[in-house]
Amino acid sequence: MSSFASHAPTLIQPGNSLLRRGIAAVIGSLALWLSAKIQVPFFPVPMTMQTLVVLGLAMAAGRRLALSTFGLYLVEGALGLPVFADGAGLAYMAGPTGGYLFGMFVASGILGHLGEKRWDRSPLGTVMAMAIGTIAIYAFGLARLGTFVGYDQALIEAGLLPFVPGDIFKIALAALLLPGAWRLFTTLRG
Repeated sequence: MSSFASHAPTLIQPGNSLLRRGIAAVIGSLALWLSAKIQVPFFPVPMTMQTLVVLGLAMAAGRRLALSTFGLYLVEGALGLPVFADGAGLAYMAGPTGGYLFGMFVASGILGHLGEKRWDRSPLGTVMAMAIGTIAIYAFGLARLGTFVGYDQALIEAGLLPFVPGDIFKIALAALLLPGAWRLFTTLRG
């Protein structure tokens, strides 16, 4: 492994400049916005690529930049910018999907930390990290959604089961992309 891959804590390295970190956060929030809007036909429900981008970006950026980026994204949505999949504003954030948004923020911090610990260097580490992040998103999302639909089978049917196949696909895709990106950067930095 080259010195870059063995010494770099994360794939995204904006440096210590506040301006560069701010630009990286803005670009990341744009990627989050775009990923929330792109729907891929999938069974049983259409799939957005948002959780893949949330978790993958967090691992690639590290904890501080991941939390800054997702925090900026939440502020944009709270201000009414149409960055979320199907709504905006504080009322939307307090609604049934608000727990999933908070879960993504928490997962950003967790996966950013795991990225700094080099979990994204191997497919197995990436799968494990992405599974942990996905569980965090579901934990907060289902807890909030349950206040609207009840804490019974309806919750599992509405807030979990339809999304599991897509999440398995995204975890598998991340297991290819993140370690592959490290191999590419290692080769380019030689």
